Amino acid sequence: MAKTLGETKDVLIGRAERQMREHFGDTELTTRQKLALTCRILFDGGHDSGLAGQLTARGQEPGSYYTERLGLGFDEITEENLLLVDEDLNVLEGTGMPNPANRFHSWIYRAREDVNCVIHTHSLHTAALAMLEVPLVVSHMDTTPLYDDCAFLKDWPGVPVGNEEGEIISAALGDKRAVLLAHHGQLVTGATVEEACNLAILIERAARLQLLAMSAGTVQPLPPALAREAHDWTSTDRRNQANFAYYARRALRSHPDCVTGEVRI
Repeated sequence: MAKTLGETKDVLIGRAERQMREHFGDTELTTRQKLALTCRILFDGGHDSGLAGQLTARGQEPGSYYTERLGLGFDEITEENLLLVDEDLNVLEGTGMPNPANRFHSWIYRAREDVNCVIHTHSLHTAALAMLEVPLVVSHMDTTPLYDDCAFLKDWPGVPVGNEEGEIISAALGDKRAVLLAHHGQLVTGATVEEACNLAILIERAARLQLLAMSAGTVQPLPPALAREAHDWTSTDRRNQANFAYYARRALRSHPDCVTGEVRI
């Protein structure tokens, strides 16, 4: 006989959280492997735009981070061809050159000690929304991890290789996890690669949903208290790990070349 049908929502949330802690956790993947898988996940998720966009994750040494080599598309990234660079974009490990637009990542890492991964892409629907100079509106339960967590930068600094972009993007981001960049694209951050990957998938979906809804009528707001509750419920480490593991397994079926050796997820 059912014993939980009379329990409160808070009790049921706590029960589910305890179960997720028991059943989900971090994988044995390295940072390089997670970043390479994220490149393939995002390529399949509509974030491909030629050579535009950068993914980075902090390295073990202070002031260092992993990034992809300029000249390779997201669908060509492997754990072996990733670069390790310093804040001046000097290559510490690997062959080739990083994207010079990576400079603003250094500014974000300096401003936000809690950030360990930055993903910037020109995904189709976020770029389209950015062309309208319209902030992201979160109005669907699936995208509530971005509720009140996505800033908007209306100023476009032009060619993204100067320190000016680092200053204005890091300032616009503030303490949020994401920012929509007018006439440019999107940027998300995470304490982990998994978190950033999930947010990148979600921000593109949120932009697509918003554009579809705007074409049909007026987007209606979510109740703030419930939206905040959903934001917190869907933003836990365990949920990020579970989501990423699913995306990674799917990516490996299509792109087994992105990691070396046998990987269990």
